[in-house]
Amino acid sequence: MNCPHTAAAPADRNAGVVVIDPLVQDLDGETARLRDAGVLTRIDLLGVPAWTVTRHAEARRLLVDQRLVKDIDAWEPWRSGVVTRAWPLIGMIDAGRSMFTVDGAEHRRLRTKTSQALTPRRLEAIRPAIEEFTEELLDHLEAGRDENGVVDLKAVFAQPLPMKVVGMLMGVDESRHAMLTRQYKAFFSMLTPQDERLALLAELDVFYTDLVREKAARPTDDLTSALILAEEGGEPLTEEEVVGNLKAMVAAGHETTIGLVLNAVRALLSHPGQLRMVLDGEAGWDAVIEETLRWDTPTTHLLMRFATEDIAVGGEVIRKGEGVVVSYRAIGRDIEQHGPDADAFDITRPTRNRHMTFGHGPHICPGAALSRVEAGIALPALFGRFPGLRLAVPDAEITKLPVMTQNDMAAFPVLLD
Repeated sequence: MNCPHTAAAPADRNAGVVVIDPLVQDLDGETARLRDAGVLTRIDLLGVPAWTVTRHAEARRLLVDQRLVKDIDAWEPWRSGVVTRAWPLIGMIDAGRSMFTVDGAEHRRLRTKTSQALTPRRLEAIRPAIEEFTEELLDHLEAGRDENGVVDLKAVFAQPLPMKVVGMLMGVDESRHAMLTRQYKAFFSMLTPQDERLALLAELDVFYTDLVREKAARPTDDLTSALILAEEGGEPLTEEEVVGNLKAMVAAGHETTIGLVLNAVRALLSHPGQLRMVLDGEAGWDAVIEETLRWDTPTTHLLMRFATEDIAVGGEVIRKGEGVVVSYRAIGRDIEQHGPDADAFDITRPTRNRHMTFGHGPHICPGAALSRVEAGIALPALFGRFPGLRLAVPDAEITKLPVMTQNDMAAFPVLLD
């Protein structure tokens, strides 16, 4: 799956390069290889060389380093034409103007209204709606069992819940949720031909542009309308900026929560003693959520930041114009941060060993609190309704989707009792 529109790194910088598997056949093995390769590691992303940071402390410093920017024009392979729109991952980097692709004052301007819409008070206000959605989907889960009592927890519960929530927040009609789910699934999949992926991006641009124009004509009480009406510093957001924010927020807002919920369920089912602790009230669901976020991160690799000058890290140098990936799953297993048992799932882990899965610094995930609220409602409700929930297949048969950036499963078949 190498891209012909890329060039290899210079030979003297290829030693120890870790190839990131687009089909995600051995995520645990890849995580270990990245962690063992060093603080800063050369990687290959479908033929494109980059750096990745694999340690908590160094990532924390780099995520606030103003010499690393989100502007793709700072990336030498892009400026020189070595990387083009033919590269399968380009849509995750060259994603239009939004709070995810700019820095500094412009980033603050684009992010402010979104952050205001996701305050703790606002999240508490929408909690009853999330609880209602959860109960509806639990009913669907019970009714959706096949003749053998098996139902796909992902398709019926974990996937539609965050889409319903983010759709409600953005003012997206529920009739369009299934379409958006299909579009984003195809966009992220490494099996989607690039011409089809680019066409999907164009279709999503049309969808969100139509939504923004509709809300501009008839504003309602939702985030889309709030972004349109926002005038931060006397300068309203442009249509392109609102579209870019929405496109990225819907993608990140539902994908992260899908992974969090499913990974938490999987971890608990494979650690029945810890599940019993939670069900008996000896440990809280917040401990489950935070340990899942650390141990089996919803985001594996976050693409990408670019060096505007040389940066020395861990005995290596990120050269001006080079790209840097943050490998959150390797960071979550950092022994220096989380101790020699970093590879173990342990909900009693001391709180001092906090993770950084939602990022750090100005670009920290704006939907982190929302994802935690959704999981904090979904998980106890799921196990409260179905305390005997168990996998319908051996754990080893659960397969990952071919997505290089998200830790996502193809399906999660369960028996409810």
